[in-house]
Amino acid sequence: MTNLDKIGWAGSNEELERDKLARVITVQKNSYRLSDGDMEYLAQVSGRYLHTATSTLDFPAVGDWVEVEKLYDEGKAIIKQLLPRTSQFVRQAAGDRTEAQLVAANVDTVLIVNALDHDFNSRRIERYILSTYESGASPVILLTKKDSCTLERLKEVVSATEEIAIGVPVIAVSSKTGDGLEQVRSYLTPGKTGALLGSSGVGKSTLINALLGEDVQETKEVREDDSKGRHTTTHREMFRLPNGGLLIDTPGMRELQLWEGETAIGTAFQDVEALEAACHFTDCRHDTEPGCRVKEALDSGELSVDRFHSYLKLQRELAYEKRKQNQKAMIEEKNKWKQISKYQKKKYRMR
Repeated sequence: MTNLDKIGWAGSNEELERDKLARVITVQKNSYRLSDGDMEYLAQVSGRYLHTATSTLDFPAVGDWVEVEKLYDEGKAIIKQLLPRTSQFVRQAAGDRTEAQLVAANVDTVLIVNALDHDFNSRRIERYILSTYESGASPVILLTKKDSCTLERLKEVVSATEEIAIGVPVIAVSSKTGDGLEQVRSYLTPGKTGALLGSSGVGKSTLINALLGEDVQETKEVREDDSKGRHTTTHREMFRLPNGGLLIDTPGMRELQLWEGETAIGTAFQDVEALEAACHFTDCRHDTEPGCRVKEALDSGELSVDRFHSYLKLQRELAYEKRKQNQKAMIEEKNKWKQISKYQKKKYRMR
């Protein structure tokens, strides 16, 4: 196994010089920490890279592969080029700005973490599943804190999760007892990359420590009355597990606003769309139309009202987000041509 293979390299592009390749393992503001499987480097993007980048998605994220110029004597590197991604988990940045935030790149498996306490939220899990499918990675749901959960509660939550996560593996784990950890490791085999995603207080940092066999991440207790946690992870970072797998830890997300998902919503809600396809009319609004398979399923309890409303809500949200993105793109394009026009006029006057 080469040094690059140790950090997940699966490329075969013979044109690339392997000694110039590295992987992003930490991002903090405008600085990066890279690894080539042998050494680590502090890095920044080159001036040319900075000048040609047009959006936040053009900049490296944890998990990205980059072509670099290594400054061995200084332990630093200059990032020259971003290699094509095999997957990218993107969300709408928090706040009012219409801007994409890249959470992690080149991930094989997204481990969606929810706790078996007050944190459990079916609707949030649906969002993560949708975003994971859209990213190009495969979802796995981890239900943490199994040791502090009754058997009755465990069965109830697992059943509720399996109803909305069709075909997605669901694993109940305890970082304290080690229960379920071997199942988690089976998705993090040598050279494969996973990413832990979830809200604060679900036990991501504790799980990282358990998988690594040492305390590398700070952990804090959550409030018992509502299970609310405090941020202990402040930046995204990739760790190499003892078995050779790679795992990205991320700060807890207070919210997951969708950036895209039109192509994946049919996979995440395949049960709902199968019912829609069985309606008598292709343009059925699932209201008073005869032969409506969706309404029939809602009336019989085959499809829960909450899940159907969630499906409709996510569709509306995606449509609204797309309109905002299109409007932003139109404004940016208009401003770009304004600047070009101003430059051309100024150049003409100087003749």
